[in-house]
Amino acid sequence: MNEIYAVTGALGFLGNAIVDNLLSKGKTVRVLDIGQDKHDLLKGKSVTFYKGDICLTSSLEDFFKVDDDQQLIMIHAAGIVSISSKYSQLMHDVNVKGTQNIVDMALKYKIKRLVYVSSVHAIRELPKDETIIETLDFNPDKVKGEYSKSKAMATKIVLDSVEKGLDAVVVHPSGIIGPGDYAGGHTTQLVKDCANGNLTACVNGGYDFVDVRDVAEGVVLAAEKGIKGNTYILSGEYYPVKKITDAICSAIGRKQIKTILPLWFAKMTAPFAELYYRIRKQKPLFTRYSLYTLQSNSKFNSNKAQKELGYKKKFSLKQSIEDTYLWCKANNLINQKKKAKGKV
Repeated sequence: MNEIYAVTGALGFLGNAIVDNLLSKGKTVRVLDIGQDKHDLLKGKSVTFYKGDICLTSSLEDFFKVDDDQQLIMIHAAGIVSISSKYSQLMHDVNVKGTQNIVDMALKYKIKRLVYVSSVHAIRELPKDETIIETLDFNPDKVKGEYSKSKAMATKIVLDSVEKGLDAVVVHPSGIIGPGDYAGGHTTQLVKDCANGNLTACVNGGYDFVDVRDVAEGVVLAAEKGIKGNTYILSGEYYPVKKITDAICSAIGRKQIKTILPLWFAKMTAPFAELYYRIRKQKPLFTRYSLYTLQSNSKFNSNKAQKELGYKKKFSLKQSIEDTYLWCKANNLINQKKKAKGKV
């Protein structure tokens, strides 16, 4: 049987990296995304594009159809990532209802395998002296933040489908960094703000970050080698925020940021910052939820993925940051005049 890899959210940060990984391995790839306006990201790539909305099952029929001599391996990477402290109906619809629709269609068309891209945020946090490993218990009441709750609910939907006969595997990436983030996620925004001289202070705390290319490889490995009904953490390494900003400053040739704000002060001002950025229709770098995350237990263990999938971390923080900066520069996201004159 001929295998076809189908990727949802293919024009997103991780989705695009997954497509590149699959093509580098000579796989046949079809992609789904709601963003026709970003179709240019697929130029020159040997993929079949389907425009569809995972919240609307009628738009997914053609994406799931294959010939009798073909089998579909679905990688569900579509979703909304948010550090907002407020509930979002759109995020719930996409992350939860959209995943339910993908599962329903996968069962209907009897696909070979579904790989769901969840998040470490879907896993219940443990005390700081304990290491967080894989679990099959996903309960939105046991995690903090609306994004985490939506991913916990979606993960449970996927795992429950295994009992209905679906061959499904779940991966849990930690904080994803690296080049190619056209949507302007928070780590990419951090690089841009630092390079453009708009960031003069950072906060205490840190998190586990992993390069998008390492995650993409882990996702494909899960499709190839993952055990049905299992979950796999795809983490990298814990880095303090100060180490991240130091790496950015080193990459762009600027002085390191000296001012480190205590978390209590950042938490006190976060609601006003969220309101300010919401009025300006921009993404805030720090919110009450993201500040909580930066002081939470980020001791994630990827030993299971390493042992069963062959997953490993290839990209260092230095390389990830340098590649992100060069990518931002190549895409005219860096103000060269500010970079030349600005000081941190």
